[in-house]
Amino acid sequence: MFAILAIGAGVATFIENDYGTSTARVLIYSNIWYETALVLMIVNLIGIIIKFKMWKNTPRFIFHASFVVILIGAAVTRYVGYEGIVHIREGQTQNRMISLEPYLQVKIKQKDKSFYKEFQHEFAASSLRKGMEAGETVGIVATLGQLANKFNHNIIFDDKNLNIEYVDYIVSKKGRSEMGILIVNVTLDGETRTVRLPGKRGQKGVEKIEGFKDTVVALEYGSKTLELPFSIKLRDFQLDRYPGSMAPSSYASEVTVLKDNKSYDYRIFMNRTLHEGNFLFFQSSYDQDEQGTVLSVNNDPGKWPTYLGYFLLTLGLVLNLFDKKSRFWKLTKFVSSKNVAAILAALFFTFSSQNLMAEETNTHGLDIKTSQNDIATYLENFKNNSSVTAEKFSKIVVQSNGGRMKPLNTLNHEILNKLSGKSSLFGMNSDQIVLGMLSRPEVWRNVAMIKIKTPKLKKILGIDANQNYISFSQVFKDGKYILTEHAQKATMLSPNQRGTFEKDIIKLDEKLNIAYMVYNGTLFRMFPQVNANDNNTWYSPLDAIRTFQGDNQRAIESLIRGFVNSVVSENWELSNKFISMIMDYQSQVGSEVMPKQSEIDNEIMFNKLNIFPKLTIAYLILGFIILIAAFVVVFNPKIKPRKTTLFFFIILGLLFAAHTFGMGFRWIISGHAPWSDTYESLLYISWSAVFAAVVFFRKSLLALSAGVIVAAIFMFTAHLTTIDPQITNLVPVLKSYWLTIHVSVLTASYGFFGLGAILGFLALILFIFRKGRPHLDETIKHITAINEIALIIGLSAITIGNFLGGVWANESWGRYWGWDPKETWAYVSIVIYALVVHLRFVKALNTPFIFAVASLLAFSSILMTYFGVNFYLSGLHSYATGDPVPIPMWVYYVTAGVFLTIALAYKNQDLKDNLNTTK
Repeated sequence: MFAILAIGAGVATFIENDYGTSTARVLIYSNIWYETALVLMIVNLIGIIIKFKMWKNTPRFIFHASFVVILIGAAVTRYVGYEGIVHIREGQTQNRMISLEPYLQVKIKQKDKSFYKEFQHEFAASSLRKGMEAGETVGIVATLGQLANKFNHNIIFDDKNLNIEYVDYIVSKKGRSEMGILIVNVTLDGETRTVRLPGKRGQKGVEKIEGFKDTVVALEYGSKTLELPFSIKLRDFQLDRYPGSMAPSSYASEVTVLKDNKSYDYRIFMNRTLHEGNFLFFQSSYDQDEQGTVLSVNNDPGKWPTYLGYFLLTLGLVLNLFDKKSRFWKLTKFVSSKNVAAILAALFFTFSSQNLMAEETNTHGLDIKTSQNDIATYLENFKNNSSVTAEKFSKIVVQSNGGRMKPLNTLNHEILNKLSGKSSLFGMNSDQIVLGMLSRPEVWRNVAMIKIKTPKLKKILGIDANQNYISFSQVFKDGKYILTEHAQKATMLSPNQRGTFEKDIIKLDEKLNIAYMVYNGTLFRMFPQVNANDNNTWYSPLDAIRTFQGDNQRAIESLIRGFVNSVVSENWELSNKFISMIMDYQSQVGSEVMPKQSEIDNEIMFNKLNIFPKLTIAYLILGFIILIAAFVVVFNPKIKPRKTTLFFFIILGLLFAAHTFGMGFRWIISGHAPWSDTYESLLYISWSAVFAAVVFFRKSLLALSAGVIVAAIFMFTAHLTTIDPQITNLVPVLKSYWLTIHVSVLTASYGFFGLGAILGFLALILFIFRKGRPHLDETIKHITAINEIALIIGLSAITIGNFLGGVWANESWGRYWGWDPKETWAYVSIVIYALVVHLRFVKALNTPFIFAVASLLAFSSILMTYFGVNFYLSGLHSYATGDPVPIPMWVYYVTAGVFLTIALAYKNQDLKDNLNTTK
């Protein structure tokens, strides 16, 4: 049953991606076979509860019984509740809603008589519109869709029979809200008409009217209109944006509810719901002219049974971790009684983070072909004399395109990192580099500081194959951009057709645009306008000179010219005075959005500490050193160096403290929990992996090394060039404490699962070498026990986190579960890991080898949940747009390596259950 549920849901996400939401719902999610599987699963669970008399163990009984309660609540919501959409313009009163579910509505008019009949139908794709791949229309999905869609309705009226028969359903491949076109045959009195009915989810369909002699038949496919038992008047719609941007910070509807001659006012906004009887109204969207609102409506009688089930689930899983009769406690007792966590007496290991992060000295420098002695002299003088002014310059506040107010130091760091992949160049920090680029662009255009990689691109530009950096001027010849034709061709290719050459050209093109915007100052929005009514928009220097009027314009122009000229003439004292005047101007004119000085200083300090890249190197080195040492001990069981184990634990504890400090510091600076985007969530997964190692498995060096290696891998991934580390503002729906709890608990589980995967892999390596080394058996059993502990904690966390996400979704927009690909794969992961931790109940599968293989392969579901959905499947949680990113070759190599390891370990897999128990 576990396998059926997991495979069915996983396949459905791909069907949805290619054939639309309706197809996935019809064929799987809402299909009778999948609902039957869920019911049978619960029936089986009830039988297990009775068979094992689980009520004798309170925690175990509570969290297993909670699934029964949750299913009851879900069934009530599914079959009794309904959803819809209300659209209201300002000043308008509305008492009708549009259903979310689509209906085939039939209206018959004959002389003075009228008849009405409706059929609730949702359809799967049986064919696709023109322009889609022809091969996809003839396949299993299309065939199943055709079978599932078929209907034949007879409507008896006035001694006549109107027959409506399904013919076809055409759906757009990528349409999530698109309901497609329903084609039916309408037959009356032997006369047949073929009718095409277009419709969309949450919107009324187009009514088609056909005449049959004295009878008029009107058909409509789409959502139907439902009447509310009360009315709602929209008094005012309010939209707040982040300063200087079009990005919404929040939006709200001021409404009046009118019912039974009584009325009351209410303010609906994201994460604040209007409750009226069994109806819940959620702020969903708004009209582009900001004069109307769109509210989601949910009539949900199953809410409280569902919430009760969620509460029991959370309570039971938490209590299980503290129950001394539980499997979890039995495993922890087994682990604590062993001492495989011994290690080779290692040499004292010290390293300097500055040395680890030392800049390359021979891979970049001046553009030799274009450099002159005066440029070299300028750079040397600038490096030696500009540091004080650059530090003061870094404290000027700028406004990002998304409306976030930040110190210039942050922008400078982002610019240099984007151009060169470095945090400093030529002995100068990012503040000095950007100050130079802004003030002397004619010099810096000839400085080789833009990183390129591919030999082919270097050849086109005519530079040495060993040169990794070029200057801005090197891509221009006679005033023309050398790479125009190559850049256009690379951009026109779909991502999965781009090679390293095309990718490097696109990246270089982006870097050149950034450099150009630095040279002309358009990146630096640092000047607010006096008495402006433009959402506190700040302007770049040139835009300020062009836009501002009167004394304001003259003052800004004087400031800009005076500052630039003083830097060019290297009059640093005068430059500092101009910077002070700019900062005073910002404080006075832009006071509404100006951050506090303490906030500016904190962010600059955070940038200078640069904690996370340094931690990545430290985790990588420390993880592999502990791993090597642990293997030495495993193969030399006479070594018992407890002091060295403690030494490494202390080092890891210090790194973990630094990681925790960095996450907390980022939280303070951003104003939101540091797991709200891809970069932050990767840092958080790394943190949770180290947390698992130092808190739960500190006595096992193999477990410690596994935790650190997982952290290093995710930290390294976070700092790839494709992932943006900059701090951004949150969209309104993410401003919820439920979201903070949901993401923190669920994402933390990934660290435990990653730890389990690495431990499973290490166990398989030990299996390869266990013949003739009986002492390895105890080590494998110990690792397996630690692995199972990690998976139990991870499974508890992902289950609790996922259902807390249901609470957040329901409180934010009125539905617990939408079968979005991210939600679905989190559910698939829960089912898979539940299967893994229950394998011990199948005697033939109750072995350390099977558990090691299962824990390793199960992690692929987490990778799919986190990376696969984000980049390959479209959805609410997805970053995928257009063509999917091609799968890197290293993924295939790693996969091959994993299966090769399993194959080599298989011959030595005859080791029994580590605890010799199935309880």
